[in-house]
Amino acid sequence: MKPKLLLVDDDEDIRAQMRWALEAEYQVLQAGDRAGALAAFTEHRPAVCLLDLGLPPRPAEPTEGLSVLAALLEAEPAVKVIIISGQGEKQNALQAIGAGAYDFLSKPVEVEELRIILKRAFHVARLEAEYRRLQQQRQAADFEDMLGTSPGMQQVFQIIRKVAPSDAPVLLLGESGTGKEMAGRAIHQRSLRKDGPFIAINCGAIPENLLESELFGHEKGAFTGAHTARPGRFELAHGGTLFLDEIGELPLSLQVKLLRFLQESCVERVGGRKAISVDARVIAATNSDLKAALAAGTFREDLYYRLAVVVLRIPPLRERDGDILLLARAFLERFAAQHHREGLVFDERALRALQEHPWPGNVRELENRIKRAVIMAEGRVIRPADLELATDRRADESPALPNLRQARENLERDLVTRALRRHGGRIAPAAAELGISRPTLYELIEKLGLKRESEASAVSKP
Repeated sequence: MKPKLLLVDDDEDIRAQMRWALEAEYQVLQAGDRAGALAAFTEHRPAVCLLDLGLPPRPAEPTEGLSVLAALLEAEPAVKVIIISGQGEKQNALQAIGAGAYDFLSKPVEVEELRIILKRAFHVARLEAEYRRLQQQRQAADFEDMLGTSPGMQQVFQIIRKVAPSDAPVLLLGESGTGKEMAGRAIHQRSLRKDGPFIAINCGAIPENLLESELFGHEKGAFTGAHTARPGRFELAHGGTLFLDEIGELPLSLQVKLLRFLQESCVERVGGRKAISVDARVIAATNSDLKAALAAGTFREDLYYRLAVVVLRIPPLRERDGDILLLARAFLERFAAQHHREGLVFDERALRALQEHPWPGNVRELENRIKRAVIMAEGRVIRPADLELATDRRADESPALPNLRQARENLERDLVTRALRRHGGRIAPAAAELGISRPTLYELIEKLGLKRESEASAVSKP
């Protein structure tokens, strides 16, 4: 469908000439005054308008045209209005541009120059519309710094909205890099504890002999090097939320102490005998199979059911249809700004490679690859190599064409073979079908290497 172009001019002859010059490329809408212009614009919403400043009832002055310009921009600030007027004084041009016009041309207009300006105006309008669409999509997809329009992520957002206001423990399940901690933060930010601390600890990243002290704190002299008493992560999370990542790595001995906290809301420091009351919500996360750990006896069943009051699975990136490019563009915008490389874009092969990659590292892998690409890209275009992603070259390259000689030989071979096969290898009827003489067919058989095959066929047929 042709893009819509609104032409506003009180001279009917000029409108006819302009329509004739431009209707091959655009759907030209016409108006001769302010009322007609605003009515046509309201109905059709064209992206670009050509506007004469001299309109009735005062065609000798620019005031009416400037009023139409203001009305169009008020109705749609993104519209590109190109002023075309016989009133070519510099003052009018400056006034129109200052009021928001996209460009200014004086009559008589060079059609080729106008075509170039129109092409650029429509291109800019399309880019701006696409940018607004992406921004709106991102706003709709943005949930507490989490992005996602896929059904799986929309369900995650819905569950977070429901569970956040309560104090119920939540167990987050998902592969490494899916964003479990971000989901935990989103729950915290939407809870009544949002003004309290969010304390996160990875239970698998701290040696077992230090983990108890990190979680529950220690008293002075509890062990070598404990020169002062120190609160643990539970106490630091008082009034807020404690996020226990990789809960499946928690040793059985500490599982007992965690279970006690969930039951009694108190902790006991290493080397201490005093129960310390702590008001903290617990959100746990794991990428391991806790049901298998229950069967193996490495995770307590009673603790599991205390933690899994609400279980929320974060889908892997490969299951989030449509989210890969949304996230990729968001990361590109962020890292490009950080490295002062605004204007970077993905080429088509990079976009295809992003969508085809299986993403075993999920969102974290995608984020790291985009960060690398921003650093490594040459120029303003990011290619698959910048992302360290392979691309199917067969999709980008057309198969090599045979030259004319090869094509002719292939066709001759096919036709001769089919004729010989149809006539059981007999030369005379095959040559007659091909419309050539018997000597010519013998020459073709010899040239194409088909002689033995034809002779064998002839022997096999009576």
